[in-house]
Amino acid sequence: MDRSHVEHNERILSQFTLQAVPFAQAPSHSTEDSLRLLLETAQVQGSDEVLDIACGPGIVSCAFAGVAKWVVGMDLVPAMIEQARVLQDEKGLANVEWRLGDATQLPFPDNSFDLVVTRYSFHHLMDPRAVLREMLRVCRPGGRVVVNDVTPEPEKGAAYDAMETLRDPSHARAVPLPELLELGRQLGLAEIGLAFHRVDTSVEALLGASFPNPGDAEKLRTLIQGDVGVDRLSIQAYERDGELRFGFPCSMVAWRKPE
Repeated sequence: MDRSHVEHNERILSQFTLQAVPFAQAPSHSTEDSLRLLLETAQVQGSDEVLDIACGPGIVSCAFAGVAKWVVGMDLVPAMIEQARVLQDEKGLANVEWRLGDATQLPFPDNSFDLVVTRYSFHHLMDPRAVLREMLRVCRPGGRVVVNDVTPEPEKGAAYDAMETLRDPSHARAVPLPELLELGRQLGLAEIGLAFHRVDTSVEALLGASFPNPGDAEKLRTLIQGDVGVDRLSIQAYERDGELRFGFPCSMVAWRKPE
């Protein structure tokens, strides 16, 4: 593991140790519609053994555990795993286990899972292709690989990344949908599902769960305010009842691993 990867993981650990509780409690991350759409896109079945990479506070893992035979949730951040265990206890789920690990080096043998999923992680990755390759490696032949993440319009990606880095210094780069689909094609995956949704939030609610560098919160407010009616950032910012709001444009892509 090179130094840049180590330093980036340290930023993720710092940010998401702080964000663990507010992330777990944010209503926008647990909407029934988005979780139902993810389950449908992934085509989860009762016999599936599932791996949820970068599972965070376990929201996706626990949703899949409501259908699948067994779910393993894995994350780099111990504080996130602690929140995941709390959610598991609240839901009374016995078919979930939690592991610490790095998505670039999954601690599992080849062909271990029927379904490998990750949500809201690819924009934190320095090498998304390498992680998708790892997801493919641990997926069984005929199994499914699913990525759900923010996908700004390609021509607006650089502006989006600059905005998101102000809010979260661990942000790396959002992968536009055409590029994400091409990554799957390059690895020989067959696309079997594609869906879209938006994560709508107010700027203040988001900042209340974020830990930007000093001075960057005000820069972010100014940037988004200036984007109302312009949409240079691919977030369709708007004002409602005196509140500045926007939506993260997200895609869900499901692929099947060749037999």
